[in-house]
Formats: sequence, C-alpha cells, structure tokens
Amino acid sequence: MTDATTRDATLHAQLAHTLDGTPFRTIRGEALERYDGKVRDCFIDPAHGERIIIVTDRLSAFDAVVGTIPFKGQVLNQLAQFWFDKTASIAPNHMIRVPDPNVMIARECEPLPVELVMRAYLTGVTSTSIWKAYEAGARTFCGHALPDGMRKNEPLPRAILTPSTKGNKGDHDISVSRDELLAMGRITPALFDRAAELAAALFAAGQRHAAAQGLILADTKYEIGIDRSLGDGDPLVVIDEIHTPDSSRYWYADDYEARLARGEEPRSLDKEYVRRWLANDAHWSGDGPPPVMPAEVRVEAARRYIASYEIVTGETFVPDTREPIARIAQALDAR
Repeated sequence: MTDATTRDATLHAQLAHTLDGTPFRTIRGEALERYDGKVRDCFIDPAHGERIIIVTDRLSAFDAVVGTIPFKGQVLNQLAQFWFDKTASIAPNHMIRVPDPNVMIARECEPLPVELVMRAYLTGVTSTSIWKAYEAGARTFCGHALPDGMRKNEPLPRAILTPSTKGNKGDHDISVSRDELLAMGRITPALFDRAAELAAALFAAGQRHAAAQGLILADTKYEIGIDRSLGDGDPLVVIDEIHTPDSSRYWYADDYEARLARGEEPRSLDKEYVRRWLANDAHWSGDGPPPVMPAEVRVEAARRYIASYEIVTGETFVPDTREPIARIAQALDAR
C-alpha cells in the first residue's frame, strides 16, 4: 500500500465494509451445494469438477470465528495464489484460476481427514500447541522426543510433523502421533506417509523463501486432498491455502535472537497477535462467546496481514475497496 497515513485511513474506512459472508444462492445460474467453513464460503460444482472458494474477512482463533479483519480475505487468497504458483513443481495443488481478489476456482478434491502441521520451533499459545504441552511437563509430542531445558520460542532439534485430527465446526482439533492416527483407521500408512513427504518438502521450501525475505517460518499446517481426476498418477494435491498468515507462523528474523535472549516474544506477522490479545487482554481462549475486538486490534491485525503479503511476495499490496458482494457476484455470475 502507499504511505502509512493513507493506509491506516483506508483500513479504518474498511472496518464497516469487511466481507463477513456471502448471500449467494446460485452461481453461473446453478444452485450449487454450499459449505461454509470458518473463513471460506465454498460452492461445489460437480458438473465441472470444481470448487468455488470465496475467502472472507472472517478471522478464526482457538477454533472459533472471532470477528473480521479488513482485507484479510484478499491477502489470504492472493498469498495462496503466490505460493501455489511458487511450489507447483514441489507438490501439485488444486488451483485453477483466480477471477477476483477474494475468489479461487479450484479442482474439487477429497480432503484427507488430517491436518499436517510442520513445526520448527517450541512455541504457541493454544491448548494444542507444542509449547503448552512442553510447559506442562511433556517431553514427547505427537511421538517426537523433546529434550529437557528448552525455552519458549527456541528452535527444535529438527523440523517435525505433528498431525492433527480435523474437528467438526466448533470443535477443537487434537494433535496426535502417526501411530495414534493410523490406529484410528482414518487413513492408510501409505497415504499418510506420502502426504508427510509433501508436507516436509513444502515446509523446507517455505523456510528457504522466508529466510531470503528476512523472515522465519516457524510452523505451518497443510491440507492435502485426493484428486480423482489424476487417474493412475499420484492423487495427492495441496488444497485450501498454503503459507498464509492464517496457516503459518511468521517471525521477523533480524531481532529474533535478541528477543529470545531477553525472554520476549518474537515480532510476528501472523494472527498470533490476535491470539495473544484474546488470551492475555480479553482472557478468552475458546470457551463461550468470543469478545468483541476493538477497532485498533482489527486494524493492527490488518497491518500485519498486509505486511506479510508484501514481505513474502516482494510486491505492493493493492486493496480492492469496491463493495465486495457486488464485485464477487459479477465475477462469478452469482445471485
């Protein structure tokens, strides 16, 4: 965006015009099956084997929707587009095209019943985080042994995969080991191990790019799906989003070591800022209705989302301030 004053004026003006949800009943003249996630409104088009994904400005924390952030959906969608393009040679993905800043048309896939969470640092504030488990005395997390004497936000001996079950909307996800997941019978060993390979390769690539941009990619989660249209080839593709501030924890690298030495939290570029406000200022961590976020918290979160886009991509973020419902309806021929 432009100078800070103009940017902040735009963000404050957008507070009243965030995309909280979509009213569409038909797309391309068809009444399509609809599924609303915590952040995305999805429409399934079986005739074309496609999924129309509208990325809203809703923000999810502690497995609940806690409000909206200006331009968040646009940042997420365009960052996902950037990363899908950048990592296509490492792992295929479901993206077909992006007809609107908040919309992605993707191939319809069957999601694996597990989230693949890659972690390289001992951190987190949620009940399922590796740090909370370590702080409580655990020295094994999702089947991985952890050394004694570690401090919060220190690097792990190596990057590890910590799978998570996918809870129903409103339920909490549960971190599990590979053996525990397989014992549930949710996925075959071969399918899980192939997905794990993709996650490890994507995470390594994401860390390399982040480091080149002056950032640390501390952890992230991947959604992997089965693309039946690929026939006898490898059916696994990356779906949903990749390396966005919603699915990833980004820190600034320049002062990470100094802040760690002082026992301070790293400067972050993700929704951890909102999680910390909810947990520390609002004293809320997922039980009961969420508190109302003040305007300045929403604007500061927007600043961080936009900064993540600009630093990761190296491009200036150009907000689309047109009324989002009418704009998206025109792009999708939606009613």
